[in-house]
Amino acid sequence: MALPPRMAYEGLSRKLVLAIDVGTTFSGVSYSILDPGQIPEIRGVNRYPGQENVGGDLKIPTILWYDQQGVVKAAGAEAIREGIEIQAEEEQWIKSEWFKVYFHPRETLIPAEDLQKIPPLPLGKPLPEVFADFLRYIVECTKTYIRETHASGKSLWDSFADDIDYVLTHPNGYEGPQQRFMREAAVLAGLVPDMDAAETRVQLVTEGEASLHYCIQSGLTADALKDGNGVMIVDAGGGTIDISSYSQNGDSFEEIAVSQCIYNGSVFVTNRARTFFEELLADSRFSEDVGLITERFDKKTKPGFRNDEDDCWIQFTAVREKDLKLGIRSGQLKVSGLDVASFFEPSVSDIVVSINEQVFSSQTQITAVFLVGGFAASDWLFSQVKERLDIMGIEATRPDSHLNKAVAHGAVSYYVDHRVTTRVAKYTFGVPCGIPYNDENEEHIKRSSLKYQSASGAWYIPGAFDVILPRGTQVAETREFRRAFGKSRKEINALQTMSTSIMCYRGEIDSPEWIDVEPGMFTCMCSIKADLMDLTKTLKPRTITGKNGQEELYYTINFEIALLFGLTEFKANVIWQENVSSESLRFKALYTSS
Repeated sequence: MALPPRMAYEGLSRKLVLAIDVGTTFSGVSYSILDPGQIPEIRGVNRYPGQENVGGDLKIPTILWYDQQGVVKAAGAEAIREGIEIQAEEEQWIKSEWFKVYFHPRETLIPAEDLQKIPPLPLGKPLPEVFADFLRYIVECTKTYIRETHASGKSLWDSFADDIDYVLTHPNGYEGPQQRFMREAAVLAGLVPDMDAAETRVQLVTEGEASLHYCIQSGLTADALKDGNGVMIVDAGGGTIDISSYSQNGDSFEEIAVSQCIYNGSVFVTNRARTFFEELLADSRFSEDVGLITERFDKKTKPGFRNDEDDCWIQFTAVREKDLKLGIRSGQLKVSGLDVASFFEPSVSDIVVSINEQVFSSQTQITAVFLVGGFAASDWLFSQVKERLDIMGIEATRPDSHLNKAVAHGAVSYYVDHRVTTRVAKYTFGVPCGIPYNDENEEHIKRSSLKYQSASGAWYIPGAFDVILPRGTQVAETREFRRAFGKSRKEINALQTMSTSIMCYRGEIDSPEWIDVEPGMFTCMCSIKADLMDLTKTLKPRTITGKNGQEELYYTINFEIALLFGLTEFKANVIWQENVSSESLRFKALYTSS
């Protein structure tokens, strides 16, 4: 079904939208100048400092050099200019790269040996600060680019002032803590003045969803979505491989399977190669050359690898050097094609397994897979994935050019087009609670030592889990999930504040009822707090007969927790009623985000 053309911008004033894709190995920016009444056009920043002599590029390396005081000395393409390694050594600079991997949720299982090979953060630099330093740099590059390429560029940029909205992309696997870190980094970088502004002017979108928007606007999905079929987007990057599946519903798109995020991108191929070189050259006079060999592999051998039947040669030392036992001749190390293929295999296998999982979990038939992202440019990766999907009757394709701009361009499209309106819950969400004690329930009897009596006199069992949203549920953006709760106390002051946690269950039980069954599978998504002082002023005491037969007073409040799961970010509200009368109701809500 053909989509309608992009609509004209309906805002009242000109606005600039910057979409920033900070990747593990490469980063880029796309933008759109929104003029009232005009159809937005998406453009990419394709010239950065350090690239002027090579015609520019759509992305720059995600690399920072720091001095001993933690001041950035070089970044991006300037961080890999000729001679910088010598200067860095002389001035004792510290290199920071692949730092985005450290953002991974703690629940994500990344082999310890892989994490050990990720370069450490600069001493004394928290992760949000490093991320902020790079954000600040890439926005300055964008500022220079717009000033130099647009008519009256300086006045154009200056005219935006606070009318710049940002879209930051992140892997499918990021959750509340990682999203908050990114907003904190935006504040530290000076993109926005504070966290309140970050909530309104910094939008976050998954790399999978951004890539879908790129494929839509590029016309790649039109044929694949015929006959009601679904389409899968595999965004293969430096650190993560994000897999998302969608179907078309009129002018919008719906997520049809739980999105996935695999930490097995191109840097992990390089890590496996490094391990191979370390073991091969251990106790030899070439052991100190492992770093250089790995770098040459990463820059030349890995992207150019196409055939596992041919040997690969890595030049790393003087041509007079040789050691036939180690496969070194004329200063080059021979690595068999089968060994190089083995470095790729875990990534290829993980992609195919995840595709299988989404295909079989979706109620919609998926017949096409699009590979985008910098790692998808690898002919070997693409050929191996395609070969295995052909057996499944699934067609794998990739855009013919600019694979690495998909996320940044798609993020702008997400902002101006907003095609995805329904998403699938990755986990089961709910709240911890106490439930009325039932002396005939075996589960209650097992926990009877924990029971407690509320102010109202009723007995409860703590540690229950009230499921609000089961895993795998399709949720529209506008759909709200509510649960009613009550709280009783003998002292009215104890009801002036309310707090609770929204929890996420990551296990395999379809309807988890008790947190203590699998405590390690429950994590706190966010804490919600509300000031109920105004509400307590309207409360009237209730009575209960105490142990000595005398009446005792207590107070009860009732409220609801309303959750929005269908957005790119998790949102929660606490809702209660004040000044209730037969003629009017007034609702108050506390807005929080994970």
